[in-house]
Amino acid sequence: MTELTSAGLEFVSEPQKDYRALIVEALTKTRRKGIKNLIAFMDEVGFFSAPCSGGNHLCQEGGLAEHSWNVYETALKLNKALGAGFSKDTIAICALLHDLGKVGDHSKQMYIENVLKSGKVSATKPYKRNPGLSAVPHAVRSIKLAQRYIELSEGEEWAILCHDGLYDFMKHEMLGKETPLFMVLHWADMWSSRVVERGDDTEIEE
Repeated sequence: MTELTSAGLEFVSEPQKDYRALIVEALTKTRRKGIKNLIAFMDEVGFFSAPCSGGNHLCQEGGLAEHSWNVYETALKLNKALGAGFSKDTIAICALLHDLGKVGDHSKQMYIENVLKSGKVSATKPYKRNPGLSAVPHAVRSIKLAQRYIELSEGEEWAILCHDGLYDFMKHEMLGKETPLFMVLHWADMWSSRVVERGDDTEIEE
């Protein structure tokens, strides 16, 4: 699509990606038993329209799907660059499902609109954690929900459980037990949320 800038210069903008179609295709290609039922569940609970956070990276409609795809693409690059040797199927399962738990559970969304006293939705933090949902960590919920439909390997389960690294509840338990798959997923998640999804041109301090 060609657009015109305020300076009168034309540039070609990239078309918006259809993250649902991309994710469905990648998951389907794994041919994991039960994957079609899992995808149907993801549609049912709003995975492809859910925000990724309350007020941080991709706190917008469809943010969760976009972030999951970013992690997948980054993990593929890391896997290749590091010679980690994981199959594309394993990367797809871990990267695309690591935040599955952010859809919530028990018919309760994890993120709901952050309505201020004025009655308006906050512009800086449009979503907040649902106080009516249990405090089960989203990584635990991701595994629980995924395993309703597909089987995860021990390595995939551990990588998803620990994907937030030292930033989450598993920080003590995982020390000294870091696996290559966990590290690929964690670094891909960090790079995506801290670099790819920054949303501005601010340079990162070294």
